[in-house]
Amino acid sequence: MRLLIMLPALAGVMPAAQAGEPVRLEEIVVTAALREVPIEELPASVSVLDHRTVADAATQHLEELLPQVPSLTWAGASSRPRYFQLRGIGELEQYQGAPNPSVGFLVDEIDFSGIGMVATLFDVEQVEVLRGPQGTRYGANALAGLIKVKTREPVPQPELAFEATLGGDALAGAGVIAGGGLAPGDGSAWRLALQRTLSNGFRRNAYLGRADTNERDELTARGRVRFEPSAAWRLDLALVHADLANGYDAFALDNSYVTRSDRPGRDSQRSTGASADLRYAPSSALEVRSITAVADSAIEASFDGDWGNDRDWGDAGPYDFYSRTLRDRASFSEDLRFSVLDWRGTSWIAGAYLMRLAEDNDQRDDGLYLGDAFDRSLDSRYRASSYAIYGEGEWRLSASTTVSGGLRMEQRDADYSDSDGLDFSPRDRMWGGRLSLGRRLDEAIHAWLTISRGFKAGGFNIGAAIPLDRVQYDPEYLWSVEAGIKGRWDERRLTGDVSLFFLRREGQQVATSFQLDPQDPLTFTYYTDNAARGRAYGLEAAGQWQATDRWTLAATLSLADTEYLGYRYAERNLDGREWAHAPTWKYSLAATWRHPAGWMGRVDVSGQDAFYFDTSHDQRSRAYSLVNLRVGYETARWSIHAWLRNAFDERYPVRGFYFGNEPPDFPETLYVRLGDPRQSGITASVNF
Repeated sequence: MRLLIMLPALAGVMPAAQAGEPVRLEEIVVTAALREVPIEELPASVSVLDHRTVADAATQHLEELLPQVPSLTWAGASSRPRYFQLRGIGELEQYQGAPNPSVGFLVDEIDFSGIGMVATLFDVEQVEVLRGPQGTRYGANALAGLIKVKTREPVPQPELAFEATLGGDALAGAGVIAGGGLAPGDGSAWRLALQRTLSNGFRRNAYLGRADTNERDELTARGRVRFEPSAAWRLDLALVHADLANGYDAFALDNSYVTRSDRPGRDSQRSTGASADLRYAPSSALEVRSITAVADSAIEASFDGDWGNDRDWGDAGPYDFYSRTLRDRASFSEDLRFSVLDWRGTSWIAGAYLMRLAEDNDQRDDGLYLGDAFDRSLDSRYRASSYAIYGEGEWRLSASTTVSGGLRMEQRDADYSDSDGLDFSPRDRMWGGRLSLGRRLDEAIHAWLTISRGFKAGGFNIGAAIPLDRVQYDPEYLWSVEAGIKGRWDERRLTGDVSLFFLRREGQQVATSFQLDPQDPLTFTYYTDNAARGRAYGLEAAGQWQATDRWTLAATLSLADTEYLGYRYAERNLDGREWAHAPTWKYSLAATWRHPAGWMGRVDVSGQDAFYFDTSHDQRSRAYSLVNLRVGYETARWSIHAWLRNAFDERYPVRGFYFGNEPPDFPETLYVRLGDPRQSGITASVNF
């Protein structure tokens, strides 16, 4: 019923065009699919945020762009988003267990799935989000969808640019871009981008008298090189190094921005990755492509578990809890594809995929409770190898109708051992794919229908408190039926798409938590289990209108109804309840004005419905809306912008826990991490 009530809001996505000189919107090409294809021709639900949107709607990190994407949310268990949810499917955190993400995450073809903090936005060309299972394209790491960040490509022309930002929360940042050609006479070129930003992190620790315990110190260095010695050969090399040395002091006992921790934590991620994308196309109808990528990450996730100090506990103390996990993660992947682009009305791709993942975790917990000191540790070792073969084909039934389909077979072999003596080697054999029907209604309008099956590998839970029958859990499968229409109207001044989806989850993996002893918060633990089944259906829409040569309007909307089917957790019956972090509605509106003299202004309004924080309790967030503003002056050589984020200083939660954490009685309480409050700043750039 709620979905039907909100359907009239779609009228705002596609307004009628006005008369005037045509100003066409740029064509958008999706690169995250197996073939690069214009967005209108892809039979899937996809959002692409181009370089102009990235520059106008954000200042530093992908986190600021997420409101612009239908059905995409994130769980604030880290200083920057590591874990994403698409249509309510995705991890909320990874404190323990196998690192098997539900949402794939790529930066220039480098796999950072499950560790998405590297997604800073300096010198980014576009952000692509494919919603729904990507069983053929990416397999077990893309059950719910795929996010790809594509940085700016190198060009032969010389480039040199600088950018600087100053703002509230002691924000200061600077970046430099340089590039140019490698050899005269071909398309070979190079590009380097370097940026660092610092800020306090919007918290004040009243106990320590500091404003930097939740600080952000984010360094990003990227390099790209393109070798194009002939029309048939092209090699793209990409290198990324991200060092996010952030603090973590995000939770307060009174759910405010004032913390009282005596041992603030860290939430740091230092990642280095590289990719080599080699293409050989001896003709316009044939291509061989090899994508090789490596990545290495060192991650620290530490926090003050009691969020307090002995002075404040008084007679209820002494009570102290601190946890630190050090993760070392290394991955290697190889994707080899053979493509026939046009042969007797068909095109097809055949490929083989290999990925090796190694992750070591060093977890240390220490503290004091009821006069007893404790110091416990767990060292674990995880290795996984994934092997897959896949194929995809497209057949033209007529000049306006195509049928396409794909299939992927994948096997994952894993080995796990830890210092508690656990040692096992699970193996999962999985398959997924899709079948699509596309029809061109006219030259600029496409309708499509897709049935797909995605999959995600099983895993295991770690820790002495985990019941033996819940140590391992099984793979999950997702069936999806989607249909939509997308296109361009009014001489390409108006673009839009609307799609409907229905999802059915089998063996649904659910992350939950429990507290063995209600009077002992140190027994609070996390684990993943297979729920019986899950179901969801909804609508997603987006549109952009170049109303005049000065005004651009954009809107997005997503509606979803989710529920568990036949799921019981301990004494709780969750049959029919919504999934965690799955808001019923989400929207965004944007209006951008640009004057020929160089002046510009932009207003962004976004919001989402309330959502459940977890499956272990029924505590919910509340619905909220945010307003962001930007004004500036732009020339061909330089620009300056003033911006205001969260203009009305909305207090909104991005993660919540419900448990007992305050002595002596330890009453169950909802603790939330708030999103960023109001912040203003100025950004200036100059090009040479």
